[in-house]
Amino acid sequence: MTENKRSMDQDWVDPDDAPDLSTPYWQERFNAEEVTRGRPKIPNPKISTTLRLDADVIEYFRGGGPGWQSRINAALREKITKG
Repeated sequence: MTENKRSMDQDWVDPDDAPDLSTPYWQERFNAEEVTRGRPKIPNPKISTTLRLDADVIEYFRGGGPGWQSRINAALREKITKG
């Protein structure tokens, strides 16, 4: 046997030893679980929009590296909360 092939020793699991998932026991357990898919929902999701800004404003925020859109959002939020 070559080294890159696994040997079939006691760690080998026979697929026929798997439980029968169609039994009432397993069906009840499956039906009791809530199915969740995708990312968790956030309470206040952001809204996609188009906004025209001056080139120097974009250049300033992009100059700070990744996260420039979040920084614009934070600056706008600060402005509306402080008035």
